[in-house]
Amino acid sequence: LTAPSIQSLALTRQHRQRVQNLSGEALVAGNPTMPQLRLGPNLSRLDSLQGAEREAEQVAAILKTKALIGEQATETAIVQRMQNAKIIHLATHGLLDDINGVGSPGAIVLAASAQDDGFLTSREIMERYGLPNTTPLQAELVVLSACDTGRGEIKGEGVIGLSRSLIAAGVPSLVVSLWKVPDHATQELMFEFYTNLYEGKLDKAQALRKAMLTMLKEGENPDPVDWAAFTVIGEAE
Repeated sequence: LTAPSIQSLALTRQHRQRVQNLSGEALVAGNPTMPQLRLGPNLSRLDSLQGAEREAEQVAAILKTKALIGEQATETAIVQRMQNAKIIHLATHGLLDDINGVGSPGAIVLAASAQDDGFLTSREIMERYGLPNTTPLQAELVVLSACDTGRGEIKGEGVIGLSRSLIAAGVPSLVVSLWKVPDHATQELMFEFYTNLYEGKLDKAQALRKAMLTMLKEGENPDPVDWAAFTVIGEAE
């Protein structure tokens, strides 16, 4: 369980009180059709994540919803559904770089469309949901099941990037990764996490801890480097 700062922890507690009685459906997406990313002078397409697709389908079944996969998981489609979602689970690539040169590192990779580039950046999340004149998200939990989503540049109060943007946007609890993780091990971990959370009725931190113990003792991927990257940020309950 992690809090970027005392100030952030105070915010997440306020957010939890605000959202705990709100209703809403789950939003689950996995393995979107990957957009092209400019790396130096060249454009390249990020690798497809078949494990993330299976993960999204498993999580969607537990949450009794339908996962958005491939071309369905556009940035526009996700943003339209985020506002009223109670749980948000995104199984895809996460980027640390400031891809648009706007001084705000971190992006969730989604499918591109005529309306967007497929990169939901921390700045876009902040501007849409986290400023004083905007409507905050009502999600009680956001899981970014992606590479490197939790990290960002170290400035001021601590880690910034997607985590801080989502806290500013009104989310009390996040599950993010602190280093690059393989999608096959993440699929297994997330199935255990949601099973513990919804069937075992554990809180978020306990559910993640039990999932990791299961991975260590019984999982097909017992090496902690493959799955121990994930942490709960904000509220455990």
